[in-house]
Parts: sequence; C-alpha cells; structure tokens
Amino acid sequence: MADDPSKNDPILSIRDLTVALPEGGDRPYAVEGLSLEVRPREIVCIVGESGSGKSITAFTTMGLLPGALRPTGGELRFEGRDLLAIRRKEHAALRGKKIAMVFQEPMSALNPCYMVGDQIVEVFATHTALSKAERKAKTLALMDEVKLPDPERIYRSYPHQLSGGQRQRQRIVIAIALALDPRLLIADEPTTALDVTTQAQILHLFGQLRENHDAGILFVTHNFDVVAEIADRVVVMEKGKIVEEGPVGDVLNRPQHPYTRLLISAVPKRHPSPRDEVSGKAIALKVEGLEKSFRLPGTMFREGTSIKAVAPASFAVRENETLGIVGESGSGKSTLVRCLIRLIEPNHGSVEIGGVDVARLDKRAFRIHRKDIQIIFQDPYGSLNPRRTVGDQLIEGPVNFGVPRETAIQRARELMRIVRMDEDAVQRYPVQFSGGQRQRICIARALAVEPKILIADEAVSALDVSVQKEVLNLLNDIKKRLGLTLLFITHDLRVAGEVCDNVLVMEKGEIVERGSVAEVFGNPRHTYTRALLDAMPGKGWDVPDLSAIATRPTA
Repeated sequence: MADDPSKNDPILSIRDLTVALPEGGDRPYAVEGLSLEVRPREIVCIVGESGSGKSITAFTTMGLLPGALRPTGGELRFEGRDLLAIRRKEHAALRGKKIAMVFQEPMSALNPCYMVGDQIVEVFATHTALSKAERKAKTLALMDEVKLPDPERIYRSYPHQLSGGQRQRQRIVIAIALALDPRLLIADEPTTALDVTTQAQILHLFGQLRENHDAGILFVTHNFDVVAEIADRVVVMEKGKIVEEGPVGDVLNRPQHPYTRLLISAVPKRHPSPRDEVSGKAIALKVEGLEKSFRLPGTMFREGTSIKAVAPASFAVRENETLGIVGESGSGKSTLVRCLIRLIEPNHGSVEIGGVDVARLDKRAFRIHRKDIQIIFQDPYGSLNPRRTVGDQLIEGPVNFGVPRETAIQRARELMRIVRMDEDAVQRYPVQFSGGQRQRICIARALAVEPKILIADEAVSALDVSVQKEVLNLLNDIKKRLGLTLLFITHDLRVAGEVCDNVLVMEKGEIVERGSVAEVFGNPRHTYTRALLDAMPGKGWDVPDLSAIATRPTA
C-alpha cells in the first residue's frame, strides 16, 4: 500500500505572520511577513541575534505573547486551523496536548514548591481522564524515556534536589513537553549556557525524539554548532524578517545573505591559529595547594558529609597571559576563582599576587589588595544595580579606594571610550542597554580600580555570536593595551581556543590536564579532556572560508 501523502503535509504552516511592537520601539514590527513550514520528523532551526524575532515567532505559535505584543496579519495554520483566528480557550486546549514547548531556563520553567513528578502528572490530569495510578505509571515511563536515572527517586524530588543539575532539570522540562505526544515541539534555546557534555546529551535526546515520535521540531538557537548537529533546515532571521533559509548544508557552508555570512564569520574556528608562546615574563599569579571543601549538615538519620569542591590546585600565570579554565558545570572552575578573590574563603593553600600571599591576609589587610584582582560575572543583567546610573556604579570602586570623586568620574568617561561606548552612557541606567552593552559596562567597572589580574567567569556564554566576538576582541585589545593578566573561565571550547594562551582542564575539583591550547586541544592526554572534545556538537562542520564562496547576485 502506498504511503499516505498527508503524512508529509506540514504540521505547522506560517504565512506572512506580522507581530506589531508598541509605539516608540526601535522598529514597528517584532516579526514582519514571516513564512515557514515544519513537517513531521523534521527539525527546523531558527537562528539570529537577540531581537531578531526568533522567540516571538515561537511564543506566537504557543499563544503566549505578552500583552504588549499582538499579531496584526498573516495566518498560523496547525492541523488545518488558523491559530490566530481561534479563541484563546481553544488555543489553550492545544497547548501541552498538541503543541508543546521546552523553555530556555529549566529552573524558571519548573515550580520549586512542587515535586517534579507532580508537575508532569499535572499535564495528564489537565488533558486526560486517566486514573491516578495510570498518570503515575505514564510519568515514570516518560522519565525513563528521557533517560533520567532512578525515576522513582526523581519523581519524589523537588527541582533543587536534582543531583544532575541543569541536565536533569532540562530532561524534566522535555518530559513535560512530551507527556501527551504532541505533533509540534518548540524548543527555545534549550542548550544555552550548558556545558558541552550536558549539551551533547540534550541534543542526542532531541535526535531520538525525532525518530521515536512523528512530531516536527522548531528549534530556536544562536549556536551554529547546534544547528550543524541537529538541523534539517535552517531559517535565518534579522530584525523580524527571514533573510535566508534552506537545507542545513547550504546555509552553513554556502551562506548567501550578508547577515548570515556575518553571523557565521563570528563563530570561532574549531582549530585556532597558533599563538605566540608567553614566556620570559614575571609571574603575575602563583597558586599553591589551594583547597576548598563544603560541609553539608547532617540530620537525625544521616551524618553530615564534606564535599571537596577544589582539590589541592597549583598553577602559575604570567603577566599578559590568558589562562583558560575549562570543564563541566560542577567541575570547580567558579569555586576556584572565587577562592582567588576571596568571595569564598579557601581552606588551605596560598595565592600570591605581586609576591604577597593574599590568601593568608586578614580581611582588613586584604582589602588593600582586592583591587589587584577583579572579576566579570556571567550575567550582565544581574551584575548591575538597575536603580543606579552606570556612572555611579563605575566610580564606586575607585572612590572606596580613596580616589577623588571628580577624578573617578573622568576615569569612568575614559573607560566608556576604552570599551567602545559613548561616554555619555555614564548618565543612563542599565535597563537602557542591550546585553552586550551591559557586559561592556561590567568590563569597564572591573577595570575602574586598575587591576593587575582580570577574571572573566563565563562572561560571553549567553551572548549572540556577533556580540560574543566583539566582547572577545575587546577583552584581547584591553589586555594588550593595559598589560593585564586574564583568567578566562568557559565551557565553550571554541571560545577557549580563540582567546587563551594556555588551558587548565578541571574535573570534579581537580586539575587533570594543563598546557598550551595547541597541546591540550590538539593532543589531549587525559580521558576527560578527550570526552569534552568529543562532546562538542557539529564535529563535522567548521567555519568555511567565506572569501572563497561566491554569492548570488541580488535581483
């Protein structure tokens, strides 16, 4: 019997979708004239920078647009019905049952007050007439399908108790989305800021879901390695419009539109160019036997336990060197650097900066040396006080160290120029800037006290590739201009290869490998390092030589 041709009909068909922005925005439409299709067992990736309209397209399909936004044209057809024309109650009935979504941040998507099993059961309770026992049985089967270990234990756990961190939480969110075997699955940046091994497991899971279910998948991302790993087709969006689309091989290897070429050229090369060896310079930072353990309190039924977050760590960093620290979440990277700047007090060991062991100083004495080592945190939104102007936040550090206020203000304006922003930005508030601009402000604030050592803790992990490239170039330029030593923490091995001179690889609190980027990435000795490199998505793809690719003439 011939295959039913209707089985290959589009699950989702969007035609000329337009979503208006409120008056006073930077453009009239969040999405304008957008058309795309998703077919059964097809993964369509939407890529583009923040503000390109990717997530608005996903939220419009789900019927979850915020009140300030509204569709003003086009149609969005799912199973023959225009989702823009049906009542909100009808759309809500489809949500979770026929159309499901995996959100970017699993900790925000899960309710911390309910056990995770109850949160999956809720989907069955809302949309089916299954008995309580049947709902639990289906929930445990789902947990098993998304490869969660010990489903019975996890069923009774709260989100914060999941031992696998983001990996297990994201699997729970995926299980909720799959509960009723939806025809359309929308994934909005589900792997952003995950380490490479966790990301590889989540992507593998999406591949299995595509094979085991007849659903189409609309996958929103800004990571081109992820696109190369899982996509069948790619849609590139810029300022609310589709500028290029096609099969994944065509778009990634032979991009035609200038915007697509700009994005792909911003991706770091998989095999970075050789870097000059840093040698012959004085030691800027020397760490010997640094240890940190955390004590977990006991209960009536269990003794307290001690967890070693950082095993004895020893290394040295030379002046003007960029040292990368890589590893999975929970490997001890952030705990290590927080011990260096004593945001966390180490248990043992020494940290010498300029010949002074700052780990042994009391807090009053260490205050004088705190300005020698500064940190840029991962989240530029949470790092700045929304109620204070940029200028007030830039001058706070210098003023605390005795710099006259007027001198500090002049320095703040100079720092704005150094980070390539308008110096009048000091009079504005953080909410008036984009994520990339806020990260530049955080860099300026770290530089305000003229440190010798600068720590970047996952400072570019959540940024778009083009903004990421700008920030990385900026950090490299500032390092050379000011003679800084840079500690760069990242889980993105492409980024580490792009900016670092040498690399430390951490696993479960221990430094398991160290050496130059070329040595560690080119000829890894430790099994854990090899596992990290093998887990990188899109292994068969690298940034093409765009100068050798001819573009089609525009009409």
